[in-house]
Amino acid sequence: MKLFYLTKSDRRTIILLLCIIATALGVIYLTDSRQETATLKDASVKKVDKSSQHIYYYQGEPRQAELFPFDPNTADSTQLLRLGLQPWQVRNIYKYRAAGGVYRKPRDFARLYGLTLKQYRRLEPYIRIKEEDMPADNYFYAYEPIEERDTVRYPIKIQSDERIVLNRADTTTLRKVPGIGSHFARKIVEYRRRLGGFYRVQQLLEIEDFPETAIAFFIIPDSTQPKPCINVNRLSLNELKRHPYINFYQARDIVDYRRLHGPIKSLKELSLSRDFTPEAIERLEAYVTY
Repeated sequence: MKLFYLTKSDRRTIILLLCIIATALGVIYLTDSRQETATLKDASVKKVDKSSQHIYYYQGEPRQAELFPFDPNTADSTQLLRLGLQPWQVRNIYKYRAAGGVYRKPRDFARLYGLTLKQYRRLEPYIRIKEEDMPADNYFYAYEPIEERDTVRYPIKIQSDERIVLNRADTTTLRKVPGIGSHFARKIVEYRRRLGGFYRVQQLLEIEDFPETAIAFFIIPDSTQPKPCINVNRLSLNELKRHPYINFYQARDIVDYRRLHGPIKSLKELSLSRDFTPEAIERLEAYVTY
């Protein structure tokens, strides 16, 4: 109540100061409220961005890769994805073509950024470059009198009704099979040498990444069946394990059996060993002699 004992001018001064203080407090309160609201909005926006930052492309069902002839200079994205290429690899192809790049020969496709050796080996036999996109020297090679040079570099593929004798074909003949390039031709010859010959065409699938569609082009006549080449009673452990169908433990079991029981007369005598399953014995029988 002492306020009423002050002079009129003092009371006005005090009331003015109180109004100024109240106004200042109100401004501070409103400013803090706006800042808090803005902070909450930013947080909600960031939360939404964070929850969606990885959603850039539609992730469809994984599709099994197909193999068919294609021209990397003209194939569209649908065809390239069907071949098993990843979306980012397809984008790299489009960027390369948009910049004026041209695939002149199949090996140029191997320089695609991110393409693995496994992918290239699988796709190489199906790459088809149009004649106008090929290097000019190929044109002159085609018109040289000696045509053998063309057929060696670019072998003509056999027709669907033609067959090749698997145990007699060399690498040049093997490359005529659709789906078989230089890599698989060398692998076939090398694996055939290690085995001692193929007794059924399905053995080709034991070669890593071998194209299953190529199996239909091979035959094994009776006259070309492999001859027994593994003498289980004479070969040493190291000699035995060189064969693709005999590992170290199987070779050791053979040597131990010979030492304890004498000469082996049948692979079924080894069936008590866990390493000689019925499947292992069956695939070895074509190569074993006693």
